Amino acid sequence: MANEYADLATLKASLNIESADTSRDVLLNRALSSASRSIDKACGRRFWIDPAPVARRYNPYRRVVSEENGELLIVDDIGSESGLVVESGSGTSYTPVTNYETAPDNALLDGRPVTGLLRPFGIWTWRYSSTTRIRVTARFGWPAIPEDIVQATLIQAARFYRRKDSPEGVTGSAEWGVVRLSRRDPDVWALIENYILPGFG
Repeated sequence: MANEYADLATLKASLNIESADTSRDVLLNRALSSASRSIDKACGRRFWIDPAPVARRYNPYRRVVSEENGELLIVDDIGSESGLVVESGSGTSYTPVTNYETAPDNALLDGRPVTGLLRPFGIWTWRYSSTTRIRVTARFGWPAIPEDIVQATLIQAARFYRRKDSPEGVTGSAEWGVVRLSRRDPDVWALIENYILPGFG
């Protein structure tokens, strides 16, 4: 398992399972992994950060927004400025771009990712040439996992774990009778909705 947004010990505590009880660890770890990846899919982004910089290429067509003070290139979440390199070119020939600013201002200081690169009073490419690409090398992801995402993961993982007792999507008790489970947990949704990228969810 890797890049889960909550740990096994905390999930066990939330389910009142003794830490020394390892008999259900496989199921619990699977639930944590599934919950983390389902949140990624619902939000259209991921909240773990690359351990080392990786290169991604962007076609500036429809990714550039004109601002009063220049052009903003929309990029995937960048969680650190360490190792950040921006280049323009095509094929295997690229030229460094240095006159840019990260946006939003102070995003990383506020615990949020960089989502755009602004060229103050400049443009990214002339008329957005069909062959020109912007290559960004960075540690993509979030600088740290937000607490809301951690809590949503714990709730969703517990829900996934308990589904083994309600395989047909229904659960019941002597007091309440049979109840059909909702498809979407309202608490999970309330926690993640502010992190959903436009066009997702």
